[in-house]
Amino acid sequence: MVDVGGKDATSREAVAEGSVYMAPATLAAIRDGAVPKGDVLSSARIAGIMAAKRTPDLIPLCHPLPLTSIAINFEIDETLNRVLIVASVRCKGRTGVEMEALTAVSVAALTIYDMAKALEKSMVIGGVQLLRKRGGKSGDWQRSLQNSHKEEGAA
Repeated sequence: MVDVGGKDATSREAVAEGSVYMAPATLAAIRDGAVPKGDVLSSARIAGIMAAKRTPDLIPLCHPLPLTSIAINFEIDETLNRVLIVASVRCKGRTGVEMEALTAVSVAALTIYDMAKALEKSMVIGGVQLLRKRGGKSGDWQRSLQNSHKEEGAA
């Protein structure tokens, strides 16, 4: 583990996104609450929040952090037949929360897949990426169009 003991505790924030691409009928079932396993997006939100809190248990050498806020939002994007997931994580600590935001998005996406797989097994999870981070020694960073790896229309 990297020694962060000499760093000052500062406000940190990271925002990440990812998508689950699927057939229009699957997307409509999620949107309309018609998935047999239940409310997909509520379950995915809870799973993502739980995952962010457990990131040090999942990612080797990741510091446990006192998270102060975790927000997960979803957008039903009928143009690209996807659920867009955006996670925002905050803390006051000695290291950043990028891994927590990325983990939240990843587990939320896996939960969407798990809950809807009875309707469609060909869903694609993609575009998991950090959008921006704030705070810390390295300062603020934001993804630009030039360094974006978005998977427009992956499915």
